[in-house]
Amino acid sequence: MNFIDHIRIECRSGKGGKGSSHLRREKYMPKGGPDGGDGGRGGHVIVRGNAQLWTLLHLRYTKHVIAEDGQVGYSNQSSGASGADQIIELPLGTVVKDAETGEVLCEVTKEKEEYILFPGGRGGQGNQHFKSATNQTPRFAQPGEPGIEKWVVMELKVLADVGLVGFPNAGKSTLLSVITAAKPKIADYAFTTLVPNLGIVSYRDHKSFVMADIPGIIEGAHEGKGLGLRFLRHIERNSVLLFMIPADSVDVKKDYQVLLNELEQYSPELLDKDRVLAITKCDMLDEVMMKQLEKELPKKVDHVMISSVAQTGLGDLKDLLWKKLHGSFPADSVD
Repeated sequence: MNFIDHIRIECRSGKGGKGSSHLRREKYMPKGGPDGGDGGRGGHVIVRGNAQLWTLLHLRYTKHVIAEDGQVGYSNQSSGASGADQIIELPLGTVVKDAETGEVLCEVTKEKEEYILFPGGRGGQGNQHFKSATNQTPRFAQPGEPGIEKWVVMELKVLADVGLVGFPNAGKSTLLSVITAAKPKIADYAFTTLVPNLGIVSYRDHKSFVMADIPGIIEGAHEGKGLGLRFLRHIERNSVLLFMIPADSVDVKKDYQVLLNELEQYSPELLDKDRVLAITKCDMLDEVMMKQLEKELPKKVDHVMISSVAQTGLGDLKDLLWKKLHGSFPADSVD
């Protein structure tokens, strides 16, 4: 599969070069004193944000990232060259963690944003720095500092304005395919979507926002059931959560509570996000049935009745999502 969102890599920064212990010796200056130069700095391991990348696929077969060591110092007080840095390009929304402790080392969220993941070792000082009144010709120099060697885990969390949350076969992929140019796989069986899909929703006055289709959630997802833990983290980056429950659900309110509970068990902070409830597949209902269903919906969340196949209610849905994202409708919101 081309969507890779979890990578484990060993990184090693370069070690610093050793300082020189050279003594100046020329034809007419047999005792010129120490002139050893400093060693060069070891190369850094750097991560950089790249908005052109969408997955970690380019790192799939990269197991080791090793920066260059610094060069040793030279005579005539010449410093050694610094080691070349190793730059790892990452898609926006990537979190880098220490593989052993789980500590978050950095988060890349902006284009060309850079973090020095592991700095290279400092170069050792040459013997010229250790000359003193009592030691005119020091014959020693500092060794360079060692580099840092660690395994890291890189996790991609999809950056999107709106994240689709629902059970398998709730119509999430169908909605994405209708209101964006994305072409997710659509079929009449559970877990058709195995990877997140992104699409750009066109809105009035050439405005737009990004929508992400997340693989379906089932009860117990926070414990790893289904595709739970593998993709629940992608919801963390969404500004608004669009809950999608089909109109033929036995109990819409219960299904909504199950989805809320799974998000809360995974991360209570997810409940602080704005939420919208979309009742899908409403082309199966007549007006009487829709009015009856609306009475049974949760009261504390804005809702909209839609049908992606019949393309009804989609304008209202986009209006509601835009208002949740920006707090108001655009100035030209009149059709």
